[in-house]
Amino acid sequence: MRILIADDHDLVREMMAAYLERDGGMQVIQCASFEEAMGEMVRNGPFELVLLDFRMPGMRGLEGLREAIEAAGGNPVALISGSADKSVAEEALAAGAAGFLPKTMSARSMTNAVKFMSMGETFVPVDFMTAKEVENPALAHLTPRERQVLEGISKGKSNKEIALDHDIQEVTVKLHVKTLCRKMGAKNRTQAAMMARDQEMV
Repeated sequence: MRILIADDHDLVREMMAAYLERDGGMQVIQCASFEEAMGEMVRNGPFELVLLDFRMPGMRGLEGLREAIEAAGGNPVALISGSADKSVAEEALAAGAAGFLPKTMSARSMTNAVKFMSMGETFVPVDFMTAKEVENPALAHLTPRERQVLEGISKGKSNKEIALDHDIQEVTVKLHVKTLCRKMGAKNRTQAAMMARDQEMV
């Protein structure tokens, strides 16, 4: 089974590919942008399933999804996202997406979902669609210093580099990272950076 994953967040994309290859026995082609994914679909398609990050460069949200569905030749195309809400998932399904995968899914659940969609079924996590909408306080509740630290994290900087940039102690940066992750509902700094990028906070 050949799967195409397009996501500009290298760590997330590579982890997903590794899980699918190891646990699902799939061949995974990786792309870092929408344009690259479309080119891959033209040159080496069709794929049994195409997974597109909702906010990667060039995607243009649902407009890109529709283009990819048209280029997929009838094969399933699904969205993945670290921050989009259920209204986006509903719109994606209405536009013809095979499913919607939150990046917070476990490796086993993701592998099963990919197999499910590749067989022509539609998949969206029930708990995701039925969860009560809670506004993410995110940027509005971050202090100016926490915003600076979040920007540094989003650029891939270490705590030491962020501390040097703003003339503060490294231990202070570590504390800010912990606090901003809690405020954003992020499990770790990687997810915080991913959420910040997806929501165009930095």
